[in-house]
Amino acid sequence: MNLAHLIETVKKHPDYEKVGMILCHNGIVRGTSRDGRKVSGLKIAVDHEKLQQIIQEHKKRPGIVEILVEIAGDRELSLGDDVMFLVVAGDIRDNVIPAMHDTINAIKTTVTKKTEFFV
Repeated sequence: MNLAHLIETVKKHPDYEKVGMILCHNGIVRGTSRDGRKVSGLKIAVDHEKLQQIIQEHKKRPGIVEILVEIAGDRELSLGDDVMFLVVAGDIRDNVIPAMHDTINAIKTTVTKKTEFFV
């Protein structure tokens, strides 16, 4: 996984001249679950077909030029490891920020399944 590579890929997009903002998300393994229990790591299962559907759907939004995603799936991750990189490139923040928000939520609710390992 390489966030800098994703950004460089966006910069080579044929419609890059339309881009006024590249917004990046770097999800990492944190030390506690949402309910406060201590976590030692996690594993993510990824539905790659559904991921592609979500990317294509959200790329159709007004002002969005590109959406790129990398997810560290199918291996055990430790505290501090990168889980997901998401890059959304578009014209203005009024279009890019909501696209980032909605894409993250769609991925987390329909694409990935997280198994946490507790201390």
